[in-house]
Amino acid sequence: MFRHDRPSRRLRRTLGVAAVFALLAGAYALIEPVVAFYPLIPLAAWLHHPADTWRLAHGENPHPIRLMRPPVAPLSAMARLGRDLFYDRTLSGSGRMSCASCHSPQHAFGPPGNAAVMLGGPDGQSPGYRAVPSLMYLERQPPFSVGPDNAVNETLTLRQKIVRSVGAPRLTKTAGDTAGTAHNLVPQGGLFWDGRVNTLQQQADGPLFNTFEMDAGSPQQVAARLAVSPYAGDFRRLFGPGIFDNPNFLVSEALLALARYQIEDPSFHPYRSRYDAWLAGKARLDDAELRGYLLFNDPAKGDCAACHVDRPTPDGLPPLFTDHQYEALGVPRNPAIPANRNPHYYDLGLCGPFRKDLARQHRYCGLFLTPTLRNVATRHTFFHNGVYHTLMQVLAFYNFRDTDPERIYPRDAQGRVEKFNDLPAADRGNVDTVDPPLNRHAGEHPALTRRDMQDIVAFLGTLTDRPDAQASVGEKANMSGHHKNER
Repeated sequence: MFRHDRPSRRLRRTLGVAAVFALLAGAYALIEPVVAFYPLIPLAAWLHHPADTWRLAHGENPHPIRLMRPPVAPLSAMARLGRDLFYDRTLSGSGRMSCASCHSPQHAFGPPGNAAVMLGGPDGQSPGYRAVPSLMYLERQPPFSVGPDNAVNETLTLRQKIVRSVGAPRLTKTAGDTAGTAHNLVPQGGLFWDGRVNTLQQQADGPLFNTFEMDAGSPQQVAARLAVSPYAGDFRRLFGPGIFDNPNFLVSEALLALARYQIEDPSFHPYRSRYDAWLAGKARLDDAELRGYLLFNDPAKGDCAACHVDRPTPDGLPPLFTDHQYEALGVPRNPAIPANRNPHYYDLGLCGPFRKDLARQHRYCGLFLTPTLRNVATRHTFFHNGVYHTLMQVLAFYNFRDTDPERIYPRDAQGRVEKFNDLPAADRGNVDTVDPPLNRHAGEHPALTRRDMQDIVAFLGTLTDRPDAQASVGEKANMSGHHKNER
């Protein structure tokens, strides 16, 4: 072969160097959002360790961390009693509903079907008002407060905090400034969609006596059912022979046992998703999941991590995928909820109808708690009113709510799009139009393509907890369909 039939050595070297730089540039384009928004990995580490770039491009976490999970131990006697109570249908007024009926362990302790609301009440046919939230990952839920959690705030009453929050500027919640956002004077914490209680004991009390949920009647009626339950002897052994003499005290201890079950049983907070394994360097993300992860964190795209924080805490606790704060998103009204047939009925979240103490704080109307996204791919009802049933529908809402609202909302009799139609007109100014991607306007390009949305859904699938050998005895028994107290 003649010399001029092939490139010179210098040319080959130049082409090779150019190819390497092109490869590194492509890899950096892939990882750049992570460099910007992942605080565990300083920029210098990426620039000086090309192997890290290679690892991320191949779905690995270049800097795995040791996650501090809750300790796993045998359940206490109190928690075992709570497990029996959790699955006991006879406590309800209808005799057909237990806690597990709405918080199914096979569905991440969330609703078992795709109905917007569950049915309950004395005959099991009374519809609820809101979608059932999951009971998982509540062990680190802070109590309700307004403003940042600091010593000064803790000495103020709720009313004083609210007064201080008037006129406070709203910061843009971006994946790169979650810490800054936490210093806003905003509502945060608490249980239920409106944060109206602070403890799992109080949370259990609500559905038990709610007339359209378990409808258990009075404490005296519940005490009478407990007295003839198969585990009545456990109450006597734990609390003494006189426990059944005081119905109010008996029910209080029963609710405490339910709370202990949720705190102690690892099935309520296993932190066993593939994302957890990825954080620990024990799993890889495939191409779609990795793209979805970057989109999830990119403020110019999904910006999901601004509210659904995906970073471990500084002391290594796994991320909860929520900032515990409240947002008014303006999701469309759900006609499948019977209460919504009344055109004058509105569910205003923090302002009521179930929470009463903030009813006059109109700037909080329409705000609902940001839920965890852990196990979100197992759900079939989304947002407080269960208006959507797939994750693609949820992402389409965020993507088109402002750029193409006619795809999201119905039209009125005059043909006008009824944007934010599940809120009174006076409260629609509370809806978030600041945080990306909700800061766009009609006619602008949406933040996400269809493939972007599919990739984010793929990433959300990595947040599903995997069954393992540490599943609780109660969960395994319930999965087999033979739990002794499903009576």
